[in-house]
Parts: sequence; C-alpha cells; structure tokens
Amino acid sequence: MSANKKQTSKPVAHLAAETLHDPKASATAKSLAASALAQTHTRKQTSAEMEHKASEVLHSTKYSPDTKTLAASVLAQSNKERKRK
Repeated sequence: MSANKKQTSKPVAHLAAETLHDPKASATAKSLAASALAQTHTRKQTSAEMEHKASEVLHSTKYSPDTKTLAASVLAQSNKERKRK
C-alpha cells in the first residue's frame, strides 16, 4: 500500500470541527468530518467505506456545499492503489 502524503488542510479541519459540534449536521456530514479530522497531521488513508460514502455525496444533489467539501477532502486522501485493482 502506498503512503498517503496528503493531509486535511486547516480550513477543512476547521469546517470538520464545526460540523461535529453542529447539532443540525447530518450523520453523513459528521462521519465525513470525523474522517477528515482523523487525517489531519497524520498519514492515515480513507477507508473503502468512506471512499464510497464520499463518492455518493459528491454525486448527489441533496448535500450542502460544506458536506461536499468534506467529501472531496476525504476522497483526495484515499488509497489510490485500491482504485486500480
């Protein structure tokens, strides 16, 4: 497995923290936020399950721009080799 060299940016980490503290945020937004925060200052990679969830969010019209930002960040840190198989 290749090492992940990407990390969540400060603005996205801030958005993720706000999302986790927002009582009105959806479960999907909170799980994406948690994944994004877990990848802040680490080399952790997105799980296959979170890759799938993030992809669904980006292809849907029902999610907010903030949720889509979290999804894009999570996907940017995915395991590229998993996609090749």
